[in-house]
Amino acid sequence: MKHSHILPLASCIFFLTLVILVQARHHSHHAKHKHSHPHKSSKTPKPAPPPSPPHNQNYNNASGIFDLRKFGAIGDGETDDTESFKMAWDSACQSESAVNVILVPQGFSFLVQSTIFTGPCQGVLELKVDGTLMPPDGPESWPKNNSRHQWLVFYRINGMSLEGSGLIDGRGEKWWDLPCKPHKGPHGTTLPGPCDSPIAIRFFMSSNLTVQGLRIKNSPQFHFRFDGCKNVHIESIYITAPKLSPNTDGIHIENTNDVKIYNSVISNGDDCVSIGSGCNDVDIKNITCGPGHGISIGSLGNHNSRACVSNIMVRDSFIKVTDNGVRIKTWQGGSGSVSGVTFSNIHMVSVRNPIIIDQFYCLTKECTNKSSAVSVSNIIYTNIKGTYDIRSPPMRFACSDSVPCTNLTLSDIELLPSQGDIVHDPFCWNAYGDLETLTIPPVSCLLESTPQLVLDYDITRC
Repeated sequence: MKHSHILPLASCIFFLTLVILVQARHHSHHAKHKHSHPHKSSKTPKPAPPPSPPHNQNYNNASGIFDLRKFGAIGDGETDDTESFKMAWDSACQSESAVNVILVPQGFSFLVQSTIFTGPCQGVLELKVDGTLMPPDGPESWPKNNSRHQWLVFYRINGMSLEGSGLIDGRGEKWWDLPCKPHKGPHGTTLPGPCDSPIAIRFFMSSNLTVQGLRIKNSPQFHFRFDGCKNVHIESIYITAPKLSPNTDGIHIENTNDVKIYNSVISNGDDCVSIGSGCNDVDIKNITCGPGHGISIGSLGNHNSRACVSNIMVRDSFIKVTDNGVRIKTWQGGSGSVSGVTFSNIHMVSVRNPIIIDQFYCLTKECTNKSSAVSVSNIIYTNIKGTYDIRSPPMRFACSDSVPCTNLTLSDIELLPSQGDIVHDPFCWNAYGDLETLTIPPVSCLLESTPQLVLDYDITRC
């Protein structure tokens, strides 16, 4: 009896122990399975890296960058992108960033109508032309309500640079056949005609300007014009237009002071650089000029006006195959003065009039000698060498009967004919000056001292 009670009890204990062992084994297996990947379940997955930005994306999104294409410009050379350009300008002009860049991106051509971009602006502006800017193609494509005298005008801007690796294409070919100034008519006649064609780039009443590194070609008229400006720096630009393209001056300045034009190449159909009335403190250095009409001061005194030009330096330059080298030109009947001008270290190749003062400048045969003129005085020519076209004398000083040229100084002049061995004598008319060294060819026509007529002439009006 006693053993019969123990046996069932032992069986129950064995069965319970077996159940507990099985559950413990199952729990242990479940726990190992649950923590087999602890890091993946406990941390938030890292986001995928962003795609690499396209070319120039960082530049376009930087503070103070105003890309024309961000304002809706297409840049296919046919769509009118004027309004996009205006919006980009207005946004940059109103921006409070210290420097604001209006970007004409590389690889696109933007068609822009005649437009005036007006200041003053909040900060300094940079118009960075890495692509191409162009106007409508010729007079027939030019809107009738737009000015035909200018294309892009920058007005009342203080602090602006125009630069870039791109191109400004003036598309002037269809304009050049239009009458411009008095021009040749049938049977040798002379016909009047306005220059009704646009200047490519004009700065008006602006200051602290820089133009650098640009290429500009084929303007309908002047490529650059600066009116009423001060502190202008032009550096390393390249201007081209055909030799016979009319009135396509490279750079013209008028009533503009403190100008530096350096290290540039200008090849066109008129003056490489022309200096008008009201200019002073102008430094022109390392210019390659030609073909064209050379580097000119004037024309001054037209329509009996007063003209004042002073403190001009043209140096270290190369002039080739031009109608003139370094020229001063004034109209009869004007008043005022040109003074304090130095031309130095200039090499000439096949230039028709290497050194010329012309106080009888006239575009028709109807001009008459008058009793008043713009005074020309204190002009220095030094170290000017090279060759000249034998159609004209190498030096020509044609001065007014009423107001002679005075204080002309020549030194280290050596000009030889580009063809043959005939050496023309220099020409002088009412010109007073000195030779500091012997010149080739010899200059024996300059008059000495200063005439009383000039001493009595009031040049202080400038």
